Amino acid sequence: MAETTGELRHAIAGMDDEQLPVPRHRLHGPGHFLGLYAAEHVAATEFVIGAAFVALGATIHDILIGLLIGNMLAVLSFWLITAPIAVKTRLSLYTYLEQNMGELFSRLYNGANVLIFVVISAAMITVSATALRVLFGVPPQLMPYPTSPAFVLIAASASVIAVLVAYYGFNVLSEFASICAPWLMVMFTAGGMVLLPALNESLTGQTTLDSFRAFVDLAGATVFTGTNAAGEPGIGIWEVIGFAWAANTFAHFGLIDMALLRYARKTRYGLCTATGMMFGHYVAWISAALMGAATAAFMQTSIAVVSPGDVAYLALGASGFVIVIVAGWTTANSNLYRAGLAAQAVFPNTSRTKVTLIVGAVVVVGSCFPIIYRSFLPLLTYAGLLLVPVGGIVFAEQHLFPRMGMKTYWHKLRGAHQNVPAIATWAAALVFGFGLNLIDLFPFYYLFVPTWILSILLYSWLAKRAGADKEWPEAEDRLAAFDQAVKEHHQELAAREAIEPAKDSTVLTKLIRAVWIVVGLLIPAALAWRVLFNSPDLDAYYANRELFYSLTIWCTGIYFTFAWWDLQRSKAPRRMAAAVECPAE
Repeated sequence: MAETTGELRHAIAGMDDEQLPVPRHRLHGPGHFLGLYAAEHVAATEFVIGAAFVALGATIHDILIGLLIGNMLAVLSFWLITAPIAVKTRLSLYTYLEQNMGELFSRLYNGANVLIFVVISAAMITVSATALRVLFGVPPQLMPYPTSPAFVLIAASASVIAVLVAYYGFNVLSEFASICAPWLMVMFTAGGMVLLPALNESLTGQTTLDSFRAFVDLAGATVFTGTNAAGEPGIGIWEVIGFAWAANTFAHFGLIDMALLRYARKTRYGLCTATGMMFGHYVAWISAALMGAATAAFMQTSIAVVSPGDVAYLALGASGFVIVIVAGWTTANSNLYRAGLAAQAVFPNTSRTKVTLIVGAVVVVGSCFPIIYRSFLPLLTYAGLLLVPVGGIVFAEQHLFPRMGMKTYWHKLRGAHQNVPAIATWAAALVFGFGLNLIDLFPFYYLFVPTWILSILLYSWLAKRAGADKEWPEAEDRLAAFDQAVKEHHQELAAREAIEPAKDSTVLTKLIRAVWIVVGLLIPAALAWRVLFNSPDLDAYYANRELFYSLTIWCTGIYFTFAWWDLQRSKAPRRMAAAVECPAE
């Protein structure tokens, strides 16, 4: 056994880190996930989704209550479904499937993931490019394909930055998100505040709101009217709840976010997704709808044809260009990272960094086509229905099989080439889910629930018939030896990499932190507050709005400069400690 373990350790040392469980010393605390989810889910496409609720004719009461319930259900799904499996296995879903579901199943699934996340990433960057288009005076791209070489150059350039961040992996992804998240939260909220007085003046002739009741009445009369674009009664509260819950179905019920939450020290860090769900998918959707409605009224056109760049510019001035670009990047980064992991599972002998660059090249091309972001909402919903059955299969293995006397990793222990029960379950669940959609027997936004339940029950039954409750003593010994070799490999890594965190409490660092908090966050928030609550007439409103525009762009530049400086200084003590522990040879 000692010789076998030594051989295994040698083989493990040559494997890509992404193909092994995350070692304990590389786990992260809640702060990483709070920032990561806030940045990813306060995205440029919030402008598209906010406008969609207006066009679909939701009422303000349905929006306020329905989005709250739906996003709470999403947070609970991340916490109770995704996080426990991610923390237990410490694997991304892509690697889990490659190791446990057979080659054909893994290739099909991960290939589908690559396509889905390439398209989502391209959509995010295309939205960012709409802001840069306005900045450089490029004409609107109204066709499905690009009609301006300048737009192609803009979109391709924006793509390259997102690809580079994803290339450097989870830590750089977290650092970039931690910087962007607080600013995105403040600016999305500020944008709605800045345009509310103009909306109110168009309805009541007054620029000030004196109560929350007045805000509800205003939003109900001008934005969430309950009438859709065709002048007919719009969607109701059940549709709003379902959309909010299903918007990230592929990530929680479908377990895609095992790729991120496998780095969590504790299962309860799944609750950190609330920064993305309750702000990005609640406050930001509502704020984006308000901004879109005000912009459409100002331009005297339909909200359906207003571009995110136009909306952001009217709400935030020059800072609006930055918010659309940054919000697009932060979401594209996470999805490119996922796409790279999925592509690596399709090509396991190629490193994650190399396949990420290849996938990134496809994203660069795709981001030049406006049709991709205009098709974002249907893609998001159908992607969830496509991927949810696989989440049900893994859920069954990890939670039900041990209670049913079945082996969690039965397919690996059996040594068969293909996992036929998994393939059959996925195919049957897709026919079932999309069949329900065709006959319109079940509300579309909730189709993932019966599809997920069917996949759990069907896979459990088929796996037991295939022998998942049998014993494989020799295979179990080999698996235990592999797990032990991985544990020893992680201990060696920890001895080389683990460094006690050193806190930088110098006066300069405190001063830097104070600057980006006060100048980058508090001043823009105070200026937006002034526009909303201290604009007694139109003249005062326009003056306050211009002041907001002119100052916030400088605040934005100071924020990102000092926040990045703060981050680098906080990392410096750790780099110094590493140099002391690992001196040059």
